[in-house]
Formats: sequence, C-alpha cells, structure tokens
Amino acid sequence: MNMGGYELLIMKPSLIFTLIILPLASSAIGKPPYPPELPDAREMVYKTVGETKLKLWIFEPDGHKNSDERPAVVFFFGGGWRSGTPGQFEMQCKYLASRGMITMTADYRVSSRNGTKATACVEDGKSAVRWIRKNARQLGVDPAKVAAGGGSAGGHVAAAIASVPGFEKDDKTSSAPDALLLFNPAVILADVPGKFEVSAEKMASRRERIGADPKKISPYHHVRKGLPPTIIFHGTNDAAVPFRTVQLYEKHAQSEGNSCKLVAFEGKPHGFFNWGRFDNAPFRKTMFASDQFFGSLGWIKGKPTVDSFLRKHGK
Repeated sequence: MNMGGYELLIMKPSLIFTLIILPLASSAIGKPPYPPELPDAREMVYKTVGETKLKLWIFEPDGHKNSDERPAVVFFFGGGWRSGTPGQFEMQCKYLASRGMITMTADYRVSSRNGTKATACVEDGKSAVRWIRKNARQLGVDPAKVAAGGGSAGGHVAAAIASVPGFEKDDKTSSAPDALLLFNPAVILADVPGKFEVSAEKMASRRERIGADPKKISPYHHVRKGLPPTIIFHGTNDAAVPFRTVQLYEKHAQSEGNSCKLVAFEGKPHGFFNWGRFDNAPFRKTMFASDQFFGSLGWIKGKPTVDSFLRKHGK
C-alpha cells in the first residue's frame, strides 16, 4: 500500500530512507467500516460540499450539559488522503470522553470517495475546527480549548491546520487548534535541504497527488513560533513514515520556542496505536500519556483511568 505513490527519499550521511505514506494498518480486530457505525455518538454535519455532507461523530461525558464549557478534541483518520474511516478513533474518543472531554471524530473528503486532492483534506480539517468553535455554546465546549488529533495522513491534517496558512473559507473564526495529539503523522512532504532530497520525478508525481506544491501543505516547512502544545506518538520501526521525520519535526518546533514532545515506541510499526493491536499495550500507553498531556494544560483533572477503561471494555 502507498499514499498514492507518495515516496520520499530521506538523505543522511551513508543512509537513505524511503518514505511511503500508507493508509493506516488495520487493527488486530479488523478495519472499521465506512460509513462508521458509532451508536454511542451523535452525528452532526459540519460542512456540505455539493452533495457531500461531512459529519462529526460526537462523544460526550456522562451528565454533560450544553451549558458546560468543556475542552474538546477532534480526530482525523488515516488512509493516505485516499481512504479511511472516522471509526478509527472511536475508542480514543470514548476514553477521553470518560475523562470529561467532548470528543469528536471527523469525516473529510478523500480521493477514493470524492476525487479530491490532499489540499481538500486540509480545507476540511480547518472547516471542522471552525465549526466546533462557532457552535461551542450549543456543544458545551470551551472555544479556547479545542485540540486536533489524528493518525498518519490524519495526523498530517491536524498538524497542517495548526501551521499551514490559507485554505480558509471564513477567516472570522479561527481554525487554529489549541493543542495537537499526533499519531505517526506525516509532517515532512517536501525537500529539507541537507536532510531530505526528492527527485524531480517524484516531486512532480507528488504535486499531482497533493494538488499543489507539496511544500505548501508540509507542516515542517511552516513551523514557526506560537504553534500549539504538541505530543507525538511514533514507532521507531515505522516503514511508512520513518521515525527520523518526527525527530526532525520535534527539533525544529522546539527551536522556534514551541512545546513539542515526541514519545517513541521502540520497534513498533505504522498504525501501532490502533485499538486491538499488540494486546492494546500501545493504546494504553498513548492514552495514559495523552491524559497526562491534557492534564498538564489544565484540561483534565485527576489521575489517568486507562486501566479501568480497558477492563470495562474487555481488554
């Protein structure tokens, strides 16, 4: 599998890595369906493009009232900008909702269903965050505490809406997330002189796939001071998005004065964090760290409850 033939040669002294951005690997319990089947969530349309209605599936804590002002997080699925399903992040949504957050998993346009380029994914991601802020009062969300998260291509979408300028239809409401929760994200899409080199042929192919100069939506190339606090989870044995790419991103973000923490998972492959993989040990660790991350921001109180959550869900 590849991300529409997306291939990046990463040049280091005596080393050449090949980055093939893949649809996220299916979990051990099978690939979630599309459209997602999420009976514990309520559906709301956040954007209509032609005949396509893009939805958010919203999970709420027990006893939630619209008069509350809770922190929120919206997740974007992986699938190489080509495919995928919002059901991928169902269990992450359920866990963080159990901790008092409003959690959402978003649909966005992809090439296999909508014939779109990757630029449309970034547009939709920004639209989702704007919609949440515009409707914060009805949702019971604190508009100053809206995080974005995602895996692989969805991690790219989340990182891009935080850093990449443009792709806005409405500049009156901010689409910038207040925190980022990234799972093996694709954060380098173009040359980094002296560190990443891509052939002219590959760049031409990638430009067609993305619908623009790859650098235009490459999060690394838009790192600047003032980006939101970020935590990244990544396997050191990721053959789709090499670990080296997020190491470079972390260093670059920190050099600009941003809070960015990379959590390494030794020997783990792409998609390691998905529910059901590796007996849910990575799910436990990523959610425990996510809980602590949001706690450090003052969004969540108390100790993580991942173990009781796993017992409740038979894992």
